[in-house]
Amino acid sequence: MTIDDIRKRIDLMDDVLLRIFNERARLALQIGHIKKGLDLPVYDPSREKRIFTRMKGENPGPLDDGAIVRLFERVVDESRRLERIMSQAEGNEDVNNY
Repeated sequence: MTIDDIRKRIDLMDDVLLRIFNERARLALQIGHIKKGLDLPVYDPSREKRIFTRMKGENPGPLDDGAIVRLFERVVDESRRLERIMSQAEGNEDVNNY
């Protein structure tokens, strides 16, 4: 394989990751909507800890567990940010509807 061949494979994988990240974000927004209706907090540290523990347990390498946790911390952090934005936007709509 040449460098260009490998880069093409990386580009294809990046495309898949992009779709996966956005689908995960859509699901997180659905959870955020449910949490808002149940008056639950956006931040659930025990859930995040379970995610990181599970991902470390599933990690085949070559990335070490620290790298996996850092990557998932970013993914979870962005999901939480989206949930907060959605929650604030819905709160503004509620105020505007009265």
